[in-house]
Amino acid sequence: MIDLTGRRALVTGGSRGIGAATARLLAGAGADVVVGFRSREPDARAVVDDLVTRGRRAHAIAADLGDRAEADRLVRDAHEFLGGLDIFVGNAGIWPADDVALVDMSDAQWRRTMRENVDAVFHSTAAAARLMADGGRIVLVSSTAGQRGEAWHADYAASKGAMISLVKSLCIELAPRGITVNSVAPGWVDTEMTASVLSGEYRERAARAIPVGRIASADDVAGPVVFLCSAMARHITGEILNVNGGSVLCG
Repeated sequence: MIDLTGRRALVTGGSRGIGAATARLLAGAGADVVVGFRSREPDARAVVDDLVTRGRRAHAIAADLGDRAEADRLVRDAHEFLGGLDIFVGNAGIWPADDVALVDMSDAQWRRTMRENVDAVFHSTAAAARLMADGGRIVLVSSTAGQRGEAWHADYAASKGAMISLVKSLCIELAPRGITVNSVAPGWVDTEMTASVLSGEYRERAARAIPVGRIASADDVAGPVVFLCSAMARHITGEILNVNGGSVLCG
């Protein structure tokens, strides 16, 4: 039911996890895709090779999105390769895995998280909005932490909360151009980024705390992202779509 034939997409953080799953699902729906990545070139190339086997045009571009010039270059090069831009999925980001109380958090950790999760989203989303065709789609990957907070990870929660506020602000600015701006907010997702934490007894406890009783896969998140990129979601903007098995409703 979702047909993205002829649509041109850029996915940041596309070399693994949710980004890679989203790139594959977009291509499966007919979109041509540029995969943005920072340093994992072999993984990004593998994703591109997969997309090409599906009959899509695909390309991988490296960039440090915390640097405005790099973010601008990524979007400009993607726009040139694709011949335009209709879809931007802002997925790149970090989650510092170690528990750190705010009173003990270093300036370096705080600034790194803000650079990777706020500055990078600001730079890349602004660049995409400048070049995006009217009627386009912007989807940013936030987190339940941005809505309910996350003790011992206040830097991450604050950065994702900022992303949610950006979505609710930018959607009004871009509405006259027919561009929708939304977010998906995952809870625990079984990816490489969370592998060090989601193991053994803690994994079982995390799953039990989710009402549906399971931890999400990357595909579980990619599906809602692609839905928000489709014509079926044309009247949805400024929304935060929770993809967390109901965990945001629990204490």
